[in-house]
Amino acid sequence: MVSKKDMCNATLPVVLLSDVFESLTLDNCDKLFNFVEESVNIWKEDFFFSSGKNHILRMCNDLLRRLSRSQNTVFCGRILLFLAKFFPFSERSGLNVISEFNMENITEYKATPEENGDIKTSACDDEAARNKMKLDYNLYCKFWALQDFFRNPNQCYLKILWRTFTSHTTAVLDAFSSYKLEEIGTGEHKKGSHKSEQQYFAKYLTNQKLLELQLSDTNFRRFVLLQFLILFQYLTSTVKFRSDNDELKPEQAEWVKETTVSIYALMVETPPHGAEFAKSVKHILERESHWNTWKNEGCHEFKKPASSDSSSPEPIKKRAVKRLGEQMKSACESKRILLGNPELTKLWNQASNNLDACRSKERDFLPSLEMYFEDAITQANPLSMVEEKYKKVNDGNFGWRALRLMARRSPHFFTHSNTQISKLPEYLEMMIKKIAKDLPSGETADELKTEEQDLGGTTQDADEDELLEEAKDGFKDTKEEQENLKDEKMDDDEEVDETPTIALTQELLDSVAKVIAVEWTKVATKLGYKEDEIEYLKGEHDNEIDRCIHLLKIWKQDDEDASAAGLAYTLSGLGLTDAAALLQ
Repeated sequence: MVSKKDMCNATLPVVLLSDVFESLTLDNCDKLFNFVEESVNIWKEDFFFSSGKNHILRMCNDLLRRLSRSQNTVFCGRILLFLAKFFPFSERSGLNVISEFNMENITEYKATPEENGDIKTSACDDEAARNKMKLDYNLYCKFWALQDFFRNPNQCYLKILWRTFTSHTTAVLDAFSSYKLEEIGTGEHKKGSHKSEQQYFAKYLTNQKLLELQLSDTNFRRFVLLQFLILFQYLTSTVKFRSDNDELKPEQAEWVKETTVSIYALMVETPPHGAEFAKSVKHILERESHWNTWKNEGCHEFKKPASSDSSSPEPIKKRAVKRLGEQMKSACESKRILLGNPELTKLWNQASNNLDACRSKERDFLPSLEMYFEDAITQANPLSMVEEKYKKVNDGNFGWRALRLMARRSPHFFTHSNTQISKLPEYLEMMIKKIAKDLPSGETADELKTEEQDLGGTTQDADEDELLEEAKDGFKDTKEEQENLKDEKMDDDEEVDETPTIALTQELLDSVAKVIAVEWTKVATKLGYKEDEIEYLKGEHDNEIDRCIHLLKIWKQDDEDASAAGLAYTLSGLGLTDAAALLQ
């Protein structure tokens, strides 16, 4: 913050950190470096990066010189990862552009055998002796001689050295195959899994007597196999700064391919978790091929592709928003109500009254009586000669919908009749007859006219005069049927008129109340009154008769359809037949 406010130079914080690192021990440097790692985004800002990148690189290099790569492996790795995050990928100082090798990394070993140089193995029994690896001085020399090929892979392109390399590689891989490692015991594996110590990456000793122990070490064996894979990938990949003559022949490339398969098989067989380790190595080497391609192309800087002008979206023009006062004024003038949401405002202002909106024709989904009962009326006509079991009135679904439709559309549904009906089909047939009487008489003539046209179309050779006569006769028969239906309707009306209608007088209600006083709460519940209303009646009167009288009085006032027949039907359903008899 002090540097950003121009109170000091931009390089001063880095210089101070560098001096502090030089004065601290390595343990304290490890803790202080956490601050440097967490502030990597600040160091990458243009204000610090341009002037302080060299100071930061010098500070990290000084730390690396003080650290041991074998004993402080993790700390060294953290410093290298920080530098990789700090500098861009295309920074030339961090790239080995011309693909040079570290020729100074020389592995020394004894080229002359020691006294008793042959590595002898003592076995307690024959089985243990067979499991021991047979090691000699020749295998020792071949094994450590391979490190020179790993140090400088270009030697493999020389014909004589290639033969030496293939011979040494085959001997080492055969030794690995003949002596396979066993899985660590469950108890030891669990005990070792709880270790919190960091992994130690050593510079392995090349003493002849240590080779057997080294080849029995899982990590050592994996490191050697991984060296082979890295070398093979370099030999088979395209390198920009490699000589044109440095190229494998077809038989050499085939040998590399076969040997690579063998190495992966040995990795899978090496415990623990050999298959997972081999899979991870294969994935890492596949990713490395992408970086090799990027390096051959000149290590171009990674940049986001610039969006073209044609694909860029046009800026959205903001519409002028009216002030709240203007919106309220215009809404009052148009007699609209604003609810703060366009959809809610639209729904609310579709109609001035919600009930009127619900009763609009657009929301009337019920069919008309004529349309729904058209087939049933045709089947009810004796001239149709439809058998009883095939009539639609015997269908339960049709009957249930018919009752609901008549309750909404037909006035005959609520007409009192003395005819006792025990079955739904019989009731529906009676109602269909009444509905058919209400249909306009012109429909029958239209049907006859339609039949006449169909008949004329199918029998073109018939005499037109005969067709007209038949149509007239049919019209007369239909007219007679209509007159008969009218007579039946008059008879039904006379039967209804003969039934006396009992008026709900106060004296009648008082008489009924005395009979049902004991069960008046059940009657109140049946009539649709709630618990709080029943409690109100209990508080108003002291005896059951007065409460029942008050209940019937309120029911008569509230229910527009209150009648003696309806009350009698309700009381009959509750088993109060004596009270129901007073109302009939």
